[in-house]
Amino acid sequence: MLLLAGDIGGTKTLLGLYDYEPDTHPATPPRELERARFGSKEHPSLEAVLALFLQGRQVAVAVFAVAGPVVDGRWKGTNFAWELDMRVLSAGLGAPVALLNDLEAAVFGLSELREDELRVLAPGQRDPSGPIAILAAGTGLGEAIAVPLPDGGLRVLASEGGHTDFAARNALEIALLQFLFARHKKRVSVERAVSGPGLVALHEFVLAEDLVPADPDTAEQMRSGDPGEVIARRGERGEDAACARALDLFVALYGAEAGNLALKVLPTGGLYIAGATAQKLAARLERGDFMAAFLDKGRMAPLLARLPVLLVLQPDLGLLGARAHAAGICRTNLAQ
Repeated sequence: MLLLAGDIGGTKTLLGLYDYEPDTHPATPPRELERARFGSKEHPSLEAVLALFLQGRQVAVAVFAVAGPVVDGRWKGTNFAWELDMRVLSAGLGAPVALLNDLEAAVFGLSELREDELRVLAPGQRDPSGPIAILAAGTGLGEAIAVPLPDGGLRVLASEGGHTDFAARNALEIALLQFLFARHKKRVSVERAVSGPGLVALHEFVLAEDLVPADPDTAEQMRSGDPGEVIARRGERGEDAACARALDLFVALYGAEAGNLALKVLPTGGLYIAGATAQKLAARLERGDFMAAFLDKGRMAPLLARLPVLLVLQPDLGLLGARAHAAGICRTNLAQ
């Protein structure tokens, strides 16, 4: 039985094809046969990408994690132009298709992680029956929560928490809010600062405010490469003071938003930090500034100090979650 899983974002589409035997080995994870990465903006549609990847192979189930809300089985890209309808995809593939919010899929992927794919930022006091929260900065900022069920499963609640209002905490962040408002006019969401594009905006803010002089080498590298990756790399290596300052801002804002989510959910089962940007900055997130901003909640700081906070180092968490969900559909169909 072939399973198709995908993780679709504004930058890349990751697809995996898996062999699964639910009738004879239901507890054994699906075996990966092939994996491929496609630039999302380089192709007109998911259907075009699937034709290249599958080459006519028939799948039993397909599950796609998508960056943004899924409404009535439909999804429209927030940061690029694709639109998906699971009924249309199902007809084209000749198989059941499910669309999941990417952070919803990421929650399902947590159970697939090895111990070495998690790093503890704060051990806290974990309650296995308590709620779980996850946030992930990448092309955008995703957030989701989950509640354990008596049967051992999870009730996952997708959200668009990354689009809530950006909350400035001090004079510098008020200046940042004004800078971002001048750019985006109507409103500023937290995603405008805590995301890959947000890191670029923070670097531009640092330069616009003359906080640190510009480095011409950085500008040259940004013209020929991904600006966010250049800022992260040069800032982390200490090659450019402006990039390092932008990273400091990013980490503090990321920690503050993680604390906001924690206050709303009280995830005694664990707060997980995921996403490509967090993985690239893992060493910096562990240095303490992230957790300092997380805990900077006044009278609520002692409460947040009791929560376990973990950094996910697995870059393909959404794909793992889509695969796990596809396997679950197969088991359910077989039981019926």
